[in-house]
Amino acid sequence: MADAAVGKDKCGEQRLVSLPLSRIRVIMKSSPEVSSINQEALVLTAKATELFVRHLATSSYRHGSGRAKRALTYSDVASTAQEAETFQFLADILPKKILASKYLKMLKEKREEEEDQSQEEEALS
Repeated sequence: MADAAVGKDKCGEQRLVSLPLSRIRVIMKSSPEVSSINQEALVLTAKATELFVRHLATSSYRHGSGRAKRALTYSDVASTAQEAETFQFLADILPKKILASKYLKMLKEKREEEEDQSQEEEALS
């Protein structure tokens, strides 16, 4: 029973977590405030992460354009992160993809706006 709690399969038993605990431990230890990690905390963190990812994927699938194709795409997840208040904290991590040409055009427009503003400020001075 203890082996199941740490996510190991034995004789076809279903695992409590699907994510690799060793990787989660490495991520948790990367924080300077963490000195040691209790095994129960590790398993709970893994399970909470799985549940969060499932919720994000389900919400993205329900509201995404991939539903017609029965597929979940990056743009569905990025749109959910941008639009849903619950996932707003992911907006910087999951930006919407744009073409390089559109990005360069946006940069050019931004520079032109900044130049216009600086010229207006100089004229007012």
